[in-house]
Amino acid sequence: MTDLFFYGTLRYAALLELVLGRSGADLDTCPASLAGHGIFAVKGEIFPAIEERAGHAAHGVLVKGLSDEDVAALNFYEGGFDYDLKDVVLQLQDGTEAVASVYFPQPGLWQTGPAWNLEEWVANWGALTLRAAQEVMAYQGRMSAAEVARCFPSVRTRAAAWIAAQARQQDPDHDLAEDVVVHTHKHAHLNFYGMEEMDLQFRRNDGSLSPVMNRCVALVGRAAVVLPYDPVRDEVLLVEQFRAATFIAGEQSPWMWEPVAGLVDPGETAEQAAHREAMEEAGVVLETLEPVAQVYPSSGASGEFIHIFVGIGDLSRREAGGGLASEGEDIRCKVISFEDLMVEVDAQRYLDMPLMTAALWLARHRTRLRKPKT
Repeated sequence: MTDLFFYGTLRYAALLELVLGRSGADLDTCPASLAGHGIFAVKGEIFPAIEERAGHAAHGVLVKGLSDEDVAALNFYEGGFDYDLKDVVLQLQDGTEAVASVYFPQPGLWQTGPAWNLEEWVANWGALTLRAAQEVMAYQGRMSAAEVARCFPSVRTRAAAWIAAQARQQDPDHDLAEDVVVHTHKHAHLNFYGMEEMDLQFRRNDGSLSPVMNRCVALVGRAAVVLPYDPVRDEVLLVEQFRAATFIAGEQSPWMWEPVAGLVDPGETAEQAAHREAMEEAGVVLETLEPVAQVYPSSGASGEFIHIFVGIGDLSRREAGGGLASEGEDIRCKVISFEDLMVEVDAQRYLDMPLMTAALWLARHRTRLRKPKT
């Protein structure tokens, strides 16, 4: 049996229970602190780190008597964050001491900031972390902690998208608790994308339940798509890049002309992502965004949800762009007239649906956008 001291996110009971795969009601816990250490936010991340710091005390919870299975689950979860177990001497509330193990980050791994607060973290990141942990723990015994860790950014992106979907308006004509029956739910594949599989039934139009069906879906996250438009010059900017998905599907022209696009990061709005991607991919500073649509582009197979915009800006003033090498992007841009854009649209030469959607929206609203500001 093992005693562990938790100072960070695993003090959140719901997360600890999810990682252990069992209720925490029977856990033997008590408050404890580690003198000479502090708990600090990690810059650029949504979790804290513990550091030696004179005059500080790291407050947390001591969990006693964890089984080998419990520790294996915790090592899988925490191992992905490059934490190692070390023994320490804790101070308990009754004035006694206790020896326990603590997950310490590797020295110099993270750059820390201000003191970390559990309650603030739960309010801001608790729900996202729970959803991400569900996907992570589904792969215990199937992937190594290091393999899963490489997928953490995309896991969090999908978790944020799921939370956003849960917050959208409910279907007034259906009660999901009654009208969809899930028999099995499997996490089938984890990489940049996630694949989830369900055996389910749904309420049919005649009121009966459908037969049990097996369906698999590709989960990506939320994406921001923006077509930069210069109303003064009546020009748009397009980007071209290689798309592996179309190549794998057999497409003979996998270099696709598209609007600027990118995934919405956790904690980021779709509008912020659109501005960021416009600079990263095209070197364009957008003045304003015109909302076009919020849609699932292929609801039969993909869970990706996209926010489409037309971005107003001066296309004569551009920086380098080209995408991020760290994300494997190799992007070229071209600026064409609105007239040439619509010639290509009418000829059905573009294969990217969001581009077609944005172009057709622009055709409807172009006159308004070109009116001089008064």
